Amino acid sequence: MIWFGNTKPDLAAMTTIGAASMPGLLGIEFVDAGDDWLSARMPVDHRTHQPFGRLHGGASVALAETVASVGGAMTLDPSKQVTVGMEINANHIRPVMSGHVTATAKAESLGRTTQIWTIRIIDDAGKLICLSRITLAVIAVA
Repeated sequence: MIWFGNTKPDLAAMTTIGAASMPGLLGIEFVDAGDDWLSARMPVDHRTHQPFGRLHGGASVALAETVASVGGAMTLDPSKQVTVGMEINANHIRPVMSGHVTATAKAESLGRTTQIWTIRIIDDAGKLICLSRITLAVIAVA
């Protein structure tokens, strides 16, 4: 298990932490965790649409970065270190008009100064919507 303290993260607490910032504005909620992965979901609605009624690619990237960055932070001692995004890429595969999308971030490499996570975003039918990868910097708490 990769989580700090060898216990799965508190999903409700992670959702609450982002309630007053972008994750909350987009309706992102953490829904599940495994030994080396974390999942969050986001509604596809007026908050996350582009002008033509489809899920905005930027909303997908915000979801991907949120789930991976929070996942990365949960692997560290929060009194000493946090993670921040350094680089993210995303391949948008198919459109979504409504419902929810769920992002699952899986740790690929957990280094001393960087982490790499792969994020798969699927729709309610389980179809792949977006495939993303992020590099996180591990930095000291100020």
